[in-house]
Amino acid sequence: MRLLIINPNISESVTALIEAEARRTAAPGTEITMQTAPFGVAYIETRFEALIGAYATAQVAAEHVEGHDAVIVAAFGDPGLGGLREALPVPVLGLSESALASACLLGHRFSIIAISQRISAWYREVVEANGLVGRLASIRALDQPLAGIGSVQTDHAEALRALCERAVAEDGAEVIILAGAPLAGLARAVRGELPVPVVDGVSSAVRHAETMVALAPGKARSGSFAPPPLKPNCGLPDAIARLLGPRAAP
Repeated sequence: MRLLIINPNISESVTALIEAEARRTAAPGTEITMQTAPFGVAYIETRFEALIGAYATAQVAAEHVEGHDAVIVAAFGDPGLGGLREALPVPVLGLSESALASACLLGHRFSIIAISQRISAWYREVVEANGLVGRLASIRALDQPLAGIGSVQTDHAEALRALCERAVAEDGAEVIILAGAPLAGLARAVRGELPVPVVDGVSSAVRHAETMVALAPGKARSGSFAPPPLKPNCGLPDAIARLLGPRAAP
């Protein structure tokens, strides 16, 4: 089984965190290919940045999907997830959707711990899009400047732990989701130190991807996730143009 994992932002330090957690989590025999967005921002925090990250991810996915059994969009918020499911011939998973699925198997109410206040509104919209806002206990986020996106876990260890504890004690969270690729692996580090289960998006996505490949559900050929219809296009990178099929006459 081969998984293609794409970091939709340009931070190689975050890609390293994602890869380390993915390799710790993957089943024996699962091969992992890591890719980092060739353009974009250091970390995705807004809807517009997510739009950029989605296009960068689409380009990378189109170029590298061949030979892989599933693709993982490795940013919380799942930029471009729906569109990639339409276009790619293999299962496509995101960190948010995978973490939410895991949380729902572990408890009724969950809280999301995020790396910035600005990101919170977008994360709430993601939860709503997944039909789970009724199970959202809270979204709590750091409110301090980030010196380095790859060192958030160590730079803000005490603050992140405090947010988790407050989500349980004050918000009634039965599961904690540590949101965002910069927090990849932190759930493993704090497991057992909090009174509720802790979920990581990367490990959830890897394991759910392995399950989807093993289930072999097939690719949608009708409905809203069928491949995009053939139509004229121009100015697209070759790999994306190939995903859209033979170019139609204008």
